Amino acid sequence: MSWLLMVWCATACTVAAAWWVLRRAGRPPSHRTTSRPHLLRRRPAPPDPLATLALQVRLSELAAEMRRIEADPDVYARAHHYLAVQGAYDALLREACRLTGLSVEDAPLRAGFRTGDDERFREELELSARGWSW
Repeated sequence: MSWLLMVWCATACTVAAAWWVLRRAGRPPSHRTTSRPHLLRRRPAPPDPLATLALQVRLSELAAEMRRIEADPDVYARAHHYLAVQGAYDALLREACRLTGLSVEDAPLRAGFRTGDDERFREELELSARGWSW
């Protein structure tokens, strides 16, 4: 008779455990983690390494173009070309800063306006401190 009691207790415990597991599995995720809100936070996805590399390559091309324009005194409309390349360089720097999560001064892109040298230098230093090279 005691073996019947043991089998009955084991069966009752197994059924209760299975019922509890199935009941928890049927709940939506919001019910599971209400007591643990830290589990709901997600980290932002890391930036795509290929997009980062493409940005670095483009920045290096624009930096080389700026050096070429500075070095060649015979370039036609030299100041215009230099300011155009510098504007593109500044826009790419801002995009790189956004990609890495840095704060950026968003100056409106209009003719005749450009980023100040101090801001450009700060952005370059912050990016190089995070391992960027171009």
